Amino acid sequence: MSTIDVSQNDSTCSEYPRYINREQSLLEFNRRVLAQAKNSDIPLLERVKYLCISSSNMDEFFEVRLASLLEIINQPGARTRPDDMAPQDAIEMLSKTAHEIVQMQYNTLNHILIPELQKQGIRFLRRTHWNDTQRAWIKNYFIESLHPVLSAVGLDPSHPFPRVLNKSLNFIVSLEGEDAFGRSNGLAIVPVPRSLPRIIKLPPEATEGDNDFVFLSSILHSHVSLMFPGMTVTGCYQFRVTRNTNLFIDEEEVDDIMSALRGELSSRGYGGAIRLEVADNCPPHMVDYLLDRFNLSESALYQVHGPVNLHRLSAVPDMAKRPDLQFEPFSPKLLSKKPVKKSFKLFTRQKKNDSLFARIATQDVLLHHPYEAFSPVIEFLREAASDANVLAIRMTLYRTGEDSEIIKALMKAAQNGKEVTAVVELRARFDEDNNIIQATRLQDAGVHVVYGVVGYKTHAKMILVVRRENDRIKYYTHMGTGNYHHITTRFYSDFGLLTASQAIGRDAAKVFQQLTSLGETKDLEVLLQSPFTLMSGMLERIAREADNARQGKPARIIAKMNGLEEQQIIDALYEASQAGVRIDLIVRGICSLRPGVPGLSENITVTSIIGRFLEHHRIYYFENSSGKPELFCSSADWMRRNLQSRVETCFPILDPNVFQQVYTEGLAIYLQDNVGAWKLQNDGSYQLATPVGRPAYSAQDYLVEKYRQ
Repeated sequence: MSTIDVSQNDSTCSEYPRYINREQSLLEFNRRVLAQAKNSDIPLLERVKYLCISSSNMDEFFEVRLASLLEIINQPGARTRPDDMAPQDAIEMLSKTAHEIVQMQYNTLNHILIPELQKQGIRFLRRTHWNDTQRAWIKNYFIESLHPVLSAVGLDPSHPFPRVLNKSLNFIVSLEGEDAFGRSNGLAIVPVPRSLPRIIKLPPEATEGDNDFVFLSSILHSHVSLMFPGMTVTGCYQFRVTRNTNLFIDEEEVDDIMSALRGELSSRGYGGAIRLEVADNCPPHMVDYLLDRFNLSESALYQVHGPVNLHRLSAVPDMAKRPDLQFEPFSPKLLSKKPVKKSFKLFTRQKKNDSLFARIATQDVLLHHPYEAFSPVIEFLREAASDANVLAIRMTLYRTGEDSEIIKALMKAAQNGKEVTAVVELRARFDEDNNIIQATRLQDAGVHVVYGVVGYKTHAKMILVVRRENDRIKYYTHMGTGNYHHITTRFYSDFGLLTASQAIGRDAAKVFQQLTSLGETKDLEVLLQSPFTLMSGMLERIAREADNARQGKPARIIAKMNGLEEQQIIDALYEASQAGVRIDLIVRGICSLRPGVPGLSENITVTSIIGRFLEHHRIYYFENSSGKPELFCSSADWMRRNLQSRVETCFPILDPNVFQQVYTEGLAIYLQDNVGAWKLQNDGSYQLATPVGRPAYSAQDYLVEKYRQ
């Protein structure tokens, strides 16, 4: 990052701005993901997956983050938060970095991954290298499987440039000669339906290799002339446009948010164009034509050497069937049946009459995903659905996935006469359609469905079961840092707490009452909640550590999260650092705090862990010199949106054994990592930690081995 004049936004003597641009930090995260694709210590097909993830991340960056900046570029006085840049300046900076990363992606594919895959017998055959047998099979494949599905659009006044769907594969074709009606069109567009595979594996009868692949784009290039009989194809070039996918709903003005969302979702694929990807051999005049069609400037152009959607390469690892080139399979640990003293050992339900409620009443149960199975959460709901003593079940749903066992359990509970309330967040980005479907299913089954609070996404992760025991009401609660999604729990690292703490249960009941009745929630006993007490609760604790440091008392903050961008939190951490508090932050993605700046943040370190699993915990530890350190888990990052415009919960870890497990497995071992750890520098760049002078240590590998044993 170049030196920037900081006279307006930094009172320190640093040559760098006080805050790192949020979107620039997001791109730096994607650069770290891409670095995994070049890491020879990682199995080869897993490296292909990392390349695909980096491509998908870049898509979302353009669809959401850059799109949001472009929306405010003409607003008077608009600035980015927290770094206070003019939108146009930020866009220019981000465009430069994005072009660098895209170039790195294709260099990684063409010069590293493809040659190494070829050494392992996994080949991507170029059409110039096809032999006669392959050529004949591919031609037949085009005629039988592709041509009937493809529809070419010749451009003329009655066939205008077609609507191009967001991120769809298309080809622009230049033609010579007259069409069937005696006209010279010159250009045509060939949209490729998403139902068609982008990579085709050649069968044994067509090739000698076990894993020979051809790109659909190569097949179409070779045979596109069959779509234009009587005319001569002089050029065929793939392109893809990325569009703005932000939804625009005035929640204060609509009567039915579900109906309004349905209307918006139907047009999401045709938002304003943000980026144009084109084959790098496309002639300049055709590139200019496409830019004009999509009303884009040259800075939005990305000319690439390879498939325009690298994410489609994610099919290769499964198609190749080479487990030796992937991570060793890992199955989440089931829970041990009997309670034991060690906090790591939990239980497996082996008999139908085993009661989860009896176990949770005895002690808190911590689940560490993906190292431990998600099934106990489903069993918790299933047991509640069939337990005659359970009166009510309440749950928040942000992301659930299709064919969710969670949804089935809630429906069964309602059918069994339980009072079931589901707070479904319809606006969970890119899951809106599925959430609408699931909400409708729940309603049809008799579940009371509400959609949270207008203007505030409900992001909290809570299940509350109300049970009658000995003529008294008792609460059982699940609080989590991650979603109730059976797929993401396999590769997102999260904590889930099953507890019979009545203080947590009473607080959860108040939050649910607030979400359904919209009444004010007062005097929560132990939970912190945004947008009300979570921000102030964190600021108070940071300030307390600073005061303790000034008084010479022990002071320490360790926090783990996905993103850190809220300016008030950052300023409080800067002040605590200056007071002498040792602060270790483990921030996977966006981090706008600048560590290691003399006089500002020299006592702060920031580590980003990139590994096999997506780090997703939110954990907050405060030393609290009274001898009673505090440890919280949360659904909320230290981001402005989480703290001010979402409904979030932050729950304390009260059980001593669980406290030790969360501290050790969620924080301490990550600070020892020197394999997947990247250290944020004060210039905004990241450096990969190296095990110089000590053994290599990976926190994720440690946890895999621990739970495997």
